[in-house]
Amino acid sequence: MTFQGYHRSNGTVGTRNHVLVLPSVMCANHVVERIGRKLPDLITVQHPTGCSQVGVDFEQTKRTMAGFAANPNVAAVLVVGLGCETNESKALASEIAARGQRVEVIGIQESDGTTNTIARGIEIGAALLRDAAKHERRVAGFEHLILGTECGGSDTFSGITANPALGWAADRIVGEGGTVILAEIPELVGAEHLLAERADEAVARQLYELIARVEQRAAQMGVDMRYGNPTQGNIAGGLTTIEEKSLGCLYKGGTTPLREVVEYAMRPNERGLVVMDTPGQDIEQLTGMVAGGAQVVVFTTGRGTPTGSPIAPVIKVATNTAIFGRMRENLDVNAGSIVDGTRTLPEVGAEIFEWIVEAANGRKPAAEELEFRDFAINRIGPSF
Repeated sequence: MTFQGYHRSNGTVGTRNHVLVLPSVMCANHVVERIGRKLPDLITVQHPTGCSQVGVDFEQTKRTMAGFAANPNVAAVLVVGLGCETNESKALASEIAARGQRVEVIGIQESDGTTNTIARGIEIGAALLRDAAKHERRVAGFEHLILGTECGGSDTFSGITANPALGWAADRIVGEGGTVILAEIPELVGAEHLLAERADEAVARQLYELIARVEQRAAQMGVDMRYGNPTQGNIAGGLTTIEEKSLGCLYKGGTTPLREVVEYAMRPNERGLVVMDTPGQDIEQLTGMVAGGAQVVVFTTGRGTPTGSPIAPVIKVATNTAIFGRMRENLDVNAGSIVDGTRTLPEVGAEIFEWIVEAANGRKPAAEELEFRDFAINRIGPSF
């Protein structure tokens, strides 16, 4: 199997050809938004991070921004900073450049204020767009594809229809030489032993360490993750405990061996099935996988979740026909047809796989057509 992608100088291949404008700190959000208003073909994001962060929390924020900017779906990036932030813009730009990405950087204080920075940003953004337009799609093998998997707004059908069908497609991706990210560590609690059985001793140990870390964090806030469920929508959907949800979530990763465990927003070194340490929160999890290199994401939902990424196509799979009918504009595949008896699980899995190929070739799923551009970085420490 192959797809038509954008070959980057660092050896990666993108399914999109975006120019990204990224604030290094929340103080630059307004300037970035104004640049994007003048040049709507740019992709802009805003966030509440980048200053008064220390230690591992700061390092994770910087790593996420750098990985997101260096995703193969981005042809070039403009970093906009303030000038006195912790996440100093030139240092962030250097980190992005070290990953093989083209990057420009400007600062508000250095440019003598907002208006000058916006004008300079428009000038640079226009030049980057002109250069990006010269890139053309060329054939690429599936060894260059990283698929992110996610489930949000889950219900009792998730583990029966959409997640197993996605697992079928995930196995096909791995079989073609690609990589699949299984994330949302809180939603593996209670099912971790089943995944560990598919890993070697070292990888299994890392997986158990992640599960223990999540449960410890929850316990510090007075929550028992294993025997409760903090998400009211999941409970309303029929999933009363995390263990119940985890047994269904696990199906997203298919049946192949677990090859590697990576930290949040880190690019996998191994091909095949990989676990990433992310929270269950949809947007933070989505951002982490894309920062780790995922060029396409498949997102299953039973309650109906319209979330999308600024730079990666997010394919939505409904777990039941009722939600597919009610939120048709937000959803791409109806896995509810499995319980309706009109299609088999492999048939739905094949449709999901075909969607992945078509999205890699440029087809826009609903979230991309509706321009959902959600971006949030997982925080693991307080601001100071």
